[in-house]
Amino acid sequence: MECQECQERPATLHFTQVMNGTKKEVHVCEVCAKEKGYMTYPEEGYSLHNLLTDLFNFESVPLGNTNGDTFRQTKELQCPQCKMTFTEFKRIGKFGCATCYHTFSDRLDPVFRRVHSGNTKHHGKIPTRKGGDLHAKKQVESLKTELKNLIENEAFEKAATVRDQIKEIEKQMRGDDA
Repeated sequence: MECQECQERPATLHFTQVMNGTKKEVHVCEVCAKEKGYMTYPEEGYSLHNLLTDLFNFESVPLGNTNGDTFRQTKELQCPQCKMTFTEFKRIGKFGCATCYHTFSDRLDPVFRRVHSGNTKHHGKIPTRKGGDLHAKKQVESLKTELKNLIENEAFEKAATVRDQIKEIEKQMRGDDA
């Protein structure tokens, strides 16, 4: 396969970008990748920590100083339990405790969008062999949410069908065969 940019050299680098469910693939040679900014080579190398720090660094920083103060004191959001600040989280790449998730929750959506290709929720995976009841419980949760919405929208026939599905799944989880 030849480079999509120069059509002269073989494509040795293949990049895939998924944004809001749309997949885009780029096949380029190393020379074009450097020229077009697809890759850079930091002098000390590029670690996973650097990648995560770049992903989490989404806040814009003003370029000019408008009020004349060289240093500004701002009250930064801090976790009440472990005392970690959001700036420390961005630098380190991980939280100090479980309370940090609640403390910084309003600032995490942009981070999750970047990490999860535009999605803000991570649903996780359940092993097929070991997660039998977990699959059923998740399905029941989903159906109960659907049932609630159907009742609110006064779609009672469909709600009755969903209610019966919930009962059937719960019956199978208990092991009732009758």
